[in-house]
Amino acid sequence: MKNLKIAISGYGSISALGVNSEHIWNRYLDNQHCFMKKQFDVSEDWVAALTPEGNEIIFGLKRDKKYQSLDPSVHYALAASRIAVENAGWNKNEEFGINIGSSRGATETFEKYHREFIENGSQKVNPLTSPGTTLGNIASWVACDLNNSGPSISHSATCSTALQSIANAAAWLQSGFSKSFLAGGSEAPLTSFTIAQMKALKIYSGLNNDYPCRSMDLTKEQNTLILGEGAACFCLELSSKNALAYISGIGYGTEIISHGASLSADAQCLQKSMKMAMEGHEPESIDVIIMHSPGTILGDNSEMKALESVFGQNKPLLTGNKWKIGHTFGASGALSLEMALLMLKHDHFIQAPYLPEQKQNRKLRKILINAAGFGGTALSILIENNL
Repeated sequence: MKNLKIAISGYGSISALGVNSEHIWNRYLDNQHCFMKKQFDVSEDWVAALTPEGNEIIFGLKRDKKYQSLDPSVHYALAASRIAVENAGWNKNEEFGINIGSSRGATETFEKYHREFIENGSQKVNPLTSPGTTLGNIASWVACDLNNSGPSISHSATCSTALQSIANAAAWLQSGFSKSFLAGGSEAPLTSFTIAQMKALKIYSGLNNDYPCRSMDLTKEQNTLILGEGAACFCLELSSKNALAYISGIGYGTEIISHGASLSADAQCLQKSMKMAMEGHEPESIDVIIMHSPGTILGDNSEMKALESVFGQNKPLLTGNKWKIGHTFGASGALSLEMALLMLKHDHFIQAPYLPEQKQNRKLRKILINAAGFGGTALSILIENNL
């Protein structure tokens, strides 16, 4: 997308990395993953859960009676959006757009109400079931919490959801319908049923070594996806005196799939999204690519083939964060964008410690972020620290 300039004036997140940007950066520097073993119904599995500081924030939110029955995915979005708006210096009472998505939506809450329905019968369904499990909960409750009356949009585009939110917000801003937008993604997938779904696909990690998620490792002989939870939101404006970075390219792609979890061998959807996001930019000007790379054999290899198709043998520095915080589904692109902003701020490339070292030999200026999900959807976003 040519001639794009969207300012990122603030952001906030909550994840296994923490809630404070300085602490989050230090966690990226320590080369240790954030996984822990958690007991589910019939198994103990790796997950990346919120930190104690994050849980304390969520407990504080739930002390408000009106928020007690909300799904954790909504709680995480509330927490991240509060931090983002405060960091951007926005007035909570000002009108701005909100677009926050989720791949699964109210996962835990839906499972709870459905289990009660099965156990108790249809005459005892909780009256909060329908309003409590709609996907629209996320953006609408954030709007309520921030006392905001602007457009409020929730959506799902599987694992590319968060970057779809950013793209949609950019379209609203460029159209003139809104002067500012809060956009991002939230996910709370750490439930027995969700873990079982990933195991049914035979993609969940069973490794018990130093790095149980081997994202970007093309030599692995088994799938190593691990789920994480969290949210990240970004304050976007057409112009800002205090811009942290600028979005200068957005690309999307969708490919024809053979089944719900299929992806072409060379990730054609990502090829299209990367090329579109880089329109007007020379490939050699891209310093880093944050890969989607979920830790599966097919997903990681197909994305690498897509990169080789677009960049040839002169690929930029390659990195990702799923080896550290797991796959957060609809929030994953947002947490990758946060990683990109931190690398630009500190001019420091972060790579997976188990892969061959890549040398940073110039100042980081442009970072491309990829996200792809079930359904063959892909989004790529290019950010710069100086335009």
